[in-house]
Amino acid sequence: MKVSQNDVTYIAQLANLELTSDERAGLERDLNSILEYVDRLSELDTKDVPPMAQVLAARDGAEPGDSARDDIAQGLRPSLPREEALANAPDSDGEFFLVPKVIERG
Repeated sequence: MKVSQNDVTYIAQLANLELTSDERAGLERDLNSILEYVDRLSELDTKDVPPMAQVLAARDGAEPGDSARDDIAQGLRPSLPREEALANAPDSDGEFFLVPKVIERG
């Protein structure tokens, strides 16, 4: 499957991106490169490779079912006080972080 300029334009519209012609050409090239690599991967014979249900089991000799951290329900451990969390914020209203608007829909 090849990505065309029409595909790139459609994807850019879905993502609300304004791309120059150079950026569109680069994105088309990059997407086609990714798809070519995926096609190469699909040629690999994986019939003797067992499926992995838990990725962490292959890490550092971990046992299946091990996780990165204990699963602790929210509310059972103290959280950071609001004042402390907001202390280094560039802008806040005392209750929430204030951030500039970054997406404008036209």
